[in-house]
Amino acid sequence: MKLHWSPRSPFVRKVMIVLYETGIEGQVELVRTPVAMDKPNLDLVADNPLIKLPTLVLDDGTPLYDSRVICAYLNGLAGGRLLPADAAARLIAERRQALGDGFLDALLLFRQERNKPVEKQTAAWLDAFALKVRAVLAALEAEAPALAASDFDLGVIAIGCALSYMDYRFPDIDWRAGHPQLAAWHLDFCARPSVARSQPDETP
Repeated sequence: MKLHWSPRSPFVRKVMIVLYETGIEGQVELVRTPVAMDKPNLDLVADNPLIKLPTLVLDDGTPLYDSRVICAYLNGLAGGRLLPADAAARLIAERRQALGDGFLDALLLFRQERNKPVEKQTAAWLDAFALKVRAVLAALEAEAPALAASDFDLGVIAIGCALSYMDYRFPDIDWRAGHPQLAAWHLDFCARPSVARSQPDETP
């Protein structure tokens, strides 16, 4: 298998954590594929018409895209231990994964708006993104005890990667202030070997 990959993408990071957790990283060739909003990588079009990361190409040439689809496939390939077998517990994990992925989507757009010259920023958009960040953090703080008691699954991975992306791209936002239980949980998340091994970096 071939994975179109970047060392800075939080969605790619989800996939890498799954590979490390399942022990099947040796079955996947990593292909460094730069992607930017203003510079579409046309080399990726054949495997993903959306020109987005991550993109996994199976041995028979079938492409898979969207981190959630790729993580589910790799998890199934490795025996499925990163999603609960119990229907109720699985629903919680899938809801958490949707929250983590949605949070990341909002953060990516928030960062894009903040990176514009000040005169081109839209204040209403910045306020709306900031509201979403506050709301998600409040919801996660309330859920932190349950997260701490949960097994390490795809939902936990998505939420942990979103919080880590805040640390990486929003260092000016002290999200830990006012969210002590969530901060304690994230500290444990970051100490896990698969998470530590997949830290983003600025490799060109």
